[in-house]
Amino acid sequence: MVPVQLTACFNTLLTGTVNLSRFKLGLLDERVDKVYRALKGDEEIGHLVLGKIPQGSWAQRTIIDPVGDNEFDADFLLLMEENPDWHDSPKTYIDKVYAALHRHSRYGEMPHSRKCRCVRLVYKNSMHVDIVPYVQLSDGRSVIVNRDDNCWEATDPEGFTTWMRRQDGITGGNLRKVIRLMKYLRDHKNSFTGTRSIILTTLLGNQVSETKKLLDPGYYANVPTTLLHLIQDLNTYLQANPTKPSIADPSGSGVTFDHRWTQVTYTYFRERIRVHAEEIEDAYHEPDKETSIELWQDLFGSGFKETQQSSAKFSAATTSVAAATTTGRSGRAG
Repeated sequence: MVPVQLTACFNTLLTGTVNLSRFKLGLLDERVDKVYRALKGDEEIGHLVLGKIPQGSWAQRTIIDPVGDNEFDADFLLLMEENPDWHDSPKTYIDKVYAALHRHSRYGEMPHSRKCRCVRLVYKNSMHVDIVPYVQLSDGRSVIVNRDDNCWEATDPEGFTTWMRRQDGITGGNLRKVIRLMKYLRDHKNSFTGTRSIILTTLLGNQVSETKKLLDPGYYANVPTTLLHLIQDLNTYLQANPTKPSIADPSGSGVTFDHRWTQVTYTYFRERIRVHAEEIEDAYHEPDKETSIELWQDLFGSGFKETQQSSAKFSAATTSVAAATTTGRSGRAG
């Protein structure tokens, strides 16, 4: 039997539960702009501040609404001019950004801290901003700072964005939605919680295949079909690799994300994806609509549902078809 697609229910789940609201996205934009202007206006480092570049899930449009008490956040690269006096101590860039916030009249009163690669500024309403110093060195390298090791790390934010746009385009825009769904599943079910979003994003993006789409044009036809195939393909990849594989930055920067997880974390992720792949297959291939909805709700919760509008449209369409059928029969009888 043909599986029930339930694309409207997925749209309801995404727009009503998973996606970060337009209000919160606007709040992110506003607050990042204000933080940037504060740093740009700082007397000590302002002349070194050249620009800002969105990064992470905010930039890749895979950000989700926080589940429970989790915070939502924005990462942005703070483009800074190279200071030759700090060349032998890259962590100085983070220390100086931290100090600029610390002496600011407003941000100095808010919780702020130095992390390995950023300065974090925390707001009251379950939100924080991560400010990542980003420097284009005189030798041509584009780098961020590893404060723990006091060294540079290569990065290519534009390359990652280009890769993400290309992979998402192959799926007709469904890759980003699937990434959001899997991030929500991770947080909603407390499943594979040790797997960072950058790794999940890269692994799912790596499964996108132009060849499979050529062989089957409907391979990424809609959100549930893309979800099914990407998780099936990811599961196949993971089961073939019991030992943690190296995950390269797809931008071509030459770095890997291997330091972001351990063998223990990977093993747990591998098993959870195996289980979720089976659950997704059962829900997708279930021919009975109500049973299929229940199986999807077991995964994603009560936000997976038919809206009153879609139900009304279904009822109206059914009534219209019934009326047309009755009229036709009456005409033929006459």
